[in-house]
Amino acid sequence: MSPLPEPWWPVVVLAVITAGDAVLCIGPVRFVAECFRDVGFPERWWWVAKWVKAAAAAGLVAGLWVPYLGGVTSAALLLYFVVALSFHVRARDFGRNFFVNATGMLVLCVLVLWFSFLR
Repeated sequence: MSPLPEPWWPVVVLAVITAGDAVLCIGPVRFVAECFRDVGFPERWWWVAKWVKAAAAAGLVAGLWVPYLGGVTSAALLLYFVVALSFHVRARDFGRNFFVNATGMLVLCVLVLWFSFLR
């Protein structure tokens, strides 16, 4: 694993998307709440999602200067979306949220980890 991202721009793209995702979790907006309900994520834990995603965005940005932090944060996000996909599979929720949102983000996390830190 390289200590700092090269190229750096995919990490920034992932950080911006993750920060936007954190903002959508404030409240959360209707489609995020429906997704949480569809997979059986307990409402009492919804507040955690915005903070996890905000911390991930901050970790990605800080990882542009702090060795290994960006790579570790990218790997943690990858794990987050593996868990999210497992929630969708367990709930047999194979709609838009599974294929577009969770799978799309997992693929993006894999690509960022690979191209910016591992190759």
